[in-house]
Amino acid sequence: MLSRRNFLKGCLAGGGAAATGLAPAPASARGNLTNPPGGLGLLYDATLCVGCQACVAACKEANNNPPEFKTADRLWDTPRDTTGHTFNVIKVYTNGTGETKDAEINGFSFMKTSCMHCADASCVSACPVSAMQKDPVTGIVTYDANVCLGCRYCVAACAFGIPKYQYDSPTGRIGKCELCHDRHKDGHYSACAEVCPTGATLFGRTVDLLAEARRRLALKPGETTRIPRGRLPYSDAEAEKASTWRKEPDQSYEVQAGRYVQHVYGETEYGGTQVLKLSAIEFEKVGMPALPAKSSASTSETIQHTLYQGMIMPIAVLGAMTWAARRNVSKDDKDSRGGGS
Repeated sequence: MLSRRNFLKGCLAGGGAAATGLAPAPASARGNLTNPPGGLGLLYDATLCVGCQACVAACKEANNNPPEFKTADRLWDTPRDTTGHTFNVIKVYTNGTGETKDAEINGFSFMKTSCMHCADASCVSACPVSAMQKDPVTGIVTYDANVCLGCRYCVAACAFGIPKYQYDSPTGRIGKCELCHDRHKDGHYSACAEVCPTGATLFGRTVDLLAEARRRLALKPGETTRIPRGRLPYSDAEAEKASTWRKEPDQSYEVQAGRYVQHVYGETEYGGTQVLKLSAIEFEKVGMPALPAKSSASTSETIQHTLYQGMIMPIAVLGAMTWAARRNVSKDDKDSRGGGS
């Protein structure tokens, strides 16, 4: 019987043969992929959110998703998290008495949960059939159910836990936010941003949204400022001219700036995302994971390319299997000869 020790010795033998005879230079490490210049996304400002759930209802309507009941009376759509039929939810942070908005102690706050549209998306990297793709122009991570195998690698790969499997689907489908990209041709944009009454969810180019987020962080708490609602205008005239979105009246309004954690979530996390977030409470406490600046896709693909470059791994495994087979055959021959004498 082949023991683990002998198999590993065979792997080393096969790997040594590959390394000395056939292996090319090691693959260079892949860095993080970056967002396209015209990448589109959202800026969510928790200090402006009132928890009205209008964005949740609009998302459901735009994607023809059914209600999901979590209460006994079954009167209202009450999803507790994103699912295969709920692409966007507003979660609540509470502490103590929960009487003061955006207070970490004895306060409460909201946090929007939906696809982050990562610059170097793990779901895209993990998908074996390219059902998940990142648009080279808009940067939106889209999903094609027609080619999906239902393997759910994307579900396991996402650090934000966003792609969800539709277990009631006869063909097996994944559900996730796609920034309503199919509505853009009709002059619309993300439904959650279109209906947000306070501008807590704002749609636009990620570069412009990041500039707006930094502007808000520079404000002093209580300072009067104007907040845009719906869609953030382009920062350059040429891009605005080429836009297919319908022209809208100025919906901005004056507010007093909140107290922010001095960080734009999504600017660096996991290599950067096209959905950015601001909060008055530490992001980990409101449900956003603490992530490194290096994407997991860049790490995993570097390892894969190193192992499979020049067929190193297959040759090593084949060498080990050949060694084991020849060893066992030789042993059987000896036993056979010994038994006949």
